[in-house]
Amino acid sequence: MTATPELLFGREVELARIERFLESVRHDGNVRMVRGEPGVGKSALLAAAATMAEAAGLRVLRASGSEFEADVSYSLLNQLLLPLYGEMQRLPPALRDALTVALGFGPGPAPAALMVCNAALSLLTTVAKQAPVLLIVDDVQWADRSSAVVLGFVARRVPKSPIGVIAARRTGTESFLDPSGLTGVTVEPLSAEASSRLVDFRFPTMTPRARQRLLDLAQGNPLALGELPDTLADPPQPANFSDVVPLSDRLQANFANRIAGLPDPTRLLLLLATFEGSGDVRILRGMTDLTPLAPAERAHLVRVDDATGRITFRHPLIQSAIVATSTHEERRRAHLAIAEALPGDPERRSWHLAAATAGPDEVVAAELERASHRVLQRGDALAAIAALTRAAELSATGEDAARRLAEAAYIGAEAGGSADATTLLARARKMNVDAAGALHAAGAAALLMINGDGDVHTAHRLLAGAIETGAHGWRADDPALDEAMHTLLLLSWYAGSPDHWAAFHRLLAMLRPGPADLLSVMSRTFPDPVRTGRAALPDLEALIATLPEEEDLTRVMRIGTASIYLDRLGENREYSWRLVRQGREGGAPRRQLSAMMHLCLDGFLTGRWDESETLAVEAQQVCGDSGLTFLRWYFLYTRAIVAAGRGRAGEAYELADEITHWALPRGVAGAAAIAHHPRALAAAATGDFESAYRHAAASSPAGVLAAYVPNCTWLMFDLVEAAVRTGRPAEARAHADAMRGADVAALSSRMRLLQHGVDALVLDSDDADTRLAQTLNDPASERWLFESSRIRLAFAERLRRRRNFSAARTQLLAARSGFAAMGAEPWLVRATAELRATGYRPVVAEQPAAGPAGLTGQELEIAGLAAGGLTNKQIAERLYLSPRTVGAHLYRIFPKLGISARAGLRDALSAQLPE
Repeated sequence: MTATPELLFGREVELARIERFLESVRHDGNVRMVRGEPGVGKSALLAAAATMAEAAGLRVLRASGSEFEADVSYSLLNQLLLPLYGEMQRLPPALRDALTVALGFGPGPAPAALMVCNAALSLLTTVAKQAPVLLIVDDVQWADRSSAVVLGFVARRVPKSPIGVIAARRTGTESFLDPSGLTGVTVEPLSAEASSRLVDFRFPTMTPRARQRLLDLAQGNPLALGELPDTLADPPQPANFSDVVPLSDRLQANFANRIAGLPDPTRLLLLLATFEGSGDVRILRGMTDLTPLAPAERAHLVRVDDATGRITFRHPLIQSAIVATSTHEERRRAHLAIAEALPGDPERRSWHLAAATAGPDEVVAAELERASHRVLQRGDALAAIAALTRAAELSATGEDAARRLAEAAYIGAEAGGSADATTLLARARKMNVDAAGALHAAGAAALLMINGDGDVHTAHRLLAGAIETGAHGWRADDPALDEAMHTLLLLSWYAGSPDHWAAFHRLLAMLRPGPADLLSVMSRTFPDPVRTGRAALPDLEALIATLPEEEDLTRVMRIGTASIYLDRLGENREYSWRLVRQGREGGAPRRQLSAMMHLCLDGFLTGRWDESETLAVEAQQVCGDSGLTFLRWYFLYTRAIVAAGRGRAGEAYELADEITHWALPRGVAGAAAIAHHPRALAAAATGDFESAYRHAAASSPAGVLAAYVPNCTWLMFDLVEAAVRTGRPAEARAHADAMRGADVAALSSRMRLLQHGVDALVLDSDDADTRLAQTLNDPASERWLFESSRIRLAFAERLRRRRNFSAARTQLLAARSGFAAMGAEPWLVRATAELRATGYRPVVAEQPAAGPAGLTGQELEIAGLAAGGLTNKQIAERLYLSPRTVGAHLYRIFPKLGISARAGLRDALSAQLPE
């Protein structure tokens, strides 16, 4: 760690204390005995103190104890006073001779210790008359006895003299320097915030997972924060395996000294506790006698919590030092002892057996492979990769090794966050890959291809060919075949053509006795929900019902994907957030990103636009950090539709164009098609219904709900509304007929809302109006805030033209409230204008978007609610905003209205209203 005071992260308090200490030295003298753990930054603070003292005009004398000079009398004092050799010669003869002999500068009989002490004190007080003197002694635990006596003598006599002493030693060590009567201070580890700043400064490109692991291991130790990153590139151990990492030479030297003097039985017991990991005294007592633990407790290396019955190490790196100083045979015996004690925990048992195994062992390899599947279900892809890689190393045959490496490569490519997938795939291909290995290898290659510069068509052809020619017997319960089909399903969606889907369905039909439950549902709800989704509804709902007990996080993710086009994402929200939290804590990025996709889409449809935008920005960062750049387009789409809805048309078009320019060269027709949605929405928001019609029809032509374009259902209302407004009644009616012919209303409450909204636009009948009014009053329709508000607005415009002002106002007030909640300014302006046209006269804040004092429509809504006495939290809940967003709006509203507090809102708004 640098000694420059400005770059001592998190040491502002300590540096301020040093500054005050130096000021006290200048006037009255002062002493500090500093202690701290190895690597905690004592030396850096001493260096900073020296720099600050010299800048303040103090003369600084420095020395450091040495383990190899601890038996050489006055060796430390020699370091300390050597710069004063000239001044030493001007001392009175008796004091001069005592000091020069003691320090080895001249011959003579050994002087008395008290004479040396007085000589040193006299020398320092004489020098201090010219400028204050600061003595800095590091590693005082290794100071020789004679020097320690002199240093203590001087330290107790500096008061009233411009002399300062700072001596530092490691916690848990003893020294010859008697601290009695001397002020002691402890250097604590860095705070979490300071540790984060230091890591970001030193290692700005570190991945989030490695960064968090570094922070957890170092626990605020600056030396560990600086030295550990080079060792963290090693493959991770599973989550329940002790977090032991190799130490750099400096770290090993610092921490190994703490355990060097322990008896062998104590050291071996600590090795066993390190590998066992849980620290449970009962488990360890079942393996060995715990009596040898006492010396480690006395040395403050471990502590035993009597209440919880657990042994904890004072610092995680003590465990690493214990491992580093052990022998191979000691480590092997410890792992075998732990494996023998864990018959009921096959996952941990397999890892300990693997650690104790040096050569091929198929039994242990098979146990590790089964363990990898269990940890993958929990979402820990990196641990699964580590288990499979180790299992490959222990495999008895090349075929088994290749199969395990191929599966590890597939998991890495599919889950993201692992940079080793390409290397693992290359290693697998050098061996004789069996049928299962060939499928995993093809899946990995396809995913790596689309995440790079490869095109979807090639990836689809590669994987479909591997499935077609695989020696799997078309068994639907073959895990490798099931995974390959799930990947092929996604590739088919990306490619977006009937030919790609035809290949998928042909292969799906060959599975015996038929596809597994989840694959079966996804194959009907995801590719072409207009034609096959309705029949799959009962099966989808059965899958959703399993979510509360589902432990396989991949299934949780895929159930969410199966729910998208049948509008069941709301029933997945709780479980999607579980995946997001797990990803933020270091889990598989692919699961996290899929869950974020689902939350973003559901958030847009239900009016949680702030949440959707925030998640989309975070997800783009996750895409970059995890190497899953292929998925970035989806979050560009989320940002684009929110921007379009809020009237930021230019931003929406730019984001949509970015999707298209990325997708077309790669053959990702699905993404290119979906980019028409924000364009159509942005055009409608600005009143350009000709462009809105053109973009909506580009997704699926009027009168057609295109096969294998599932997103065409999201543009049905846009197309019909734009057709009506641009004088295309035939096209509008044809599309409404196509929707009824496909019975899209049976797919979900949202589809029913869209169907009835479209019918009311084109049929111009009392029956259609009544049906829509009933649907809008259905609580199930209220969830779809944006579309229900848009349909209310369009419906109200027709009602007003029929001069049914009362009914129109009812719809417009609800629409206006919905648009204000989302910040959908263009539609809010239209709703407000329509309200005026019905003769509506607001009481407090029902004004156009550009209302009193220049308030926007959303600001008017918030101001009115706040004037009515609602708190920020209550307003946020009503308008689907965050309390912070509400507060920010009020902060802008107050100066516009010329007030400074909430209490003035009602009068200010009333004063702005027209008579």
